[in-house]
This record gives sequence, C-alpha cells and structure tokens, in this order.
Amino acid sequence: MNARTTHLTDAELAARKAQLEARLGELTTRLEKIEDHLDDAPEKDWSEAAQAAENNEVLEGLGLAGAREIEAIHAALKRIENGTYGICVKTGEPIEAARLDLMPWTPVSGKAARG
Repeated sequence: MNARTTHLTDAELAARKAQLEARLGELTTRLEKIEDHLDDAPEKDWSEAAQAAENNEVLEGLGLAGAREIEAIHAALKRIENGTYGICVKTGEPIEAARLDLMPWTPVSGKAARG
C-alpha cells in the first residue's frame, strides 16, 4: 500500500467509495440489459431490422461508454485503497471537491484536464 497522500478524511473517502460502488452497480445493470437486448434474435421484417440495427449501434456506443466509466471507477476505487484518491495524477495537487462531485472517478483536476 502506498503512503497516504489524499487530503480527504476517512468519512469523505467512505462516502466517495459508496458513491462509486453505487454507480458501478448501476452501470453493471445497464450493461447487462444492453447485452441482453443485443443478443435478441434479429427482426424478420427488413424495415424493423433496419431500425433495430440503428438502435443497436446506439446501444453499443452506450455500452462502450459504460465500460470505460467502469474502468475509471475501478481505478478510482484502487486509488482509495492506495490512499491517493482525490490527488491529480498529472499535477499531484488536490482535485477540487466540485469536480469530484460531478465525476468522482476522475483522476485529474479541472486545471490539468484543460491543459
């Protein structure tokens, strides 16, 4: 385990961890539903099949975005475990609470994200 560098209290870390785990559960459920839908038998009617193909493209995009967010959440949970959560991986500075409120899985501060 790394030395603790986070500026957050144990209570704040516990709340962030619960928030991340809840979001992880939501995303996992959503991705399972997407996979189930994509596994459905194709439509026999050509116009319905065309519409289903378009819908599937949208669902695949949502699935990929969800999978990326899941990866980011796992990384954030690892940073909590390592004691580095809330510290920008680019600058080493604390990530603003407002940014963590919007994106609790973010590894960078708003300043680092903007360049």
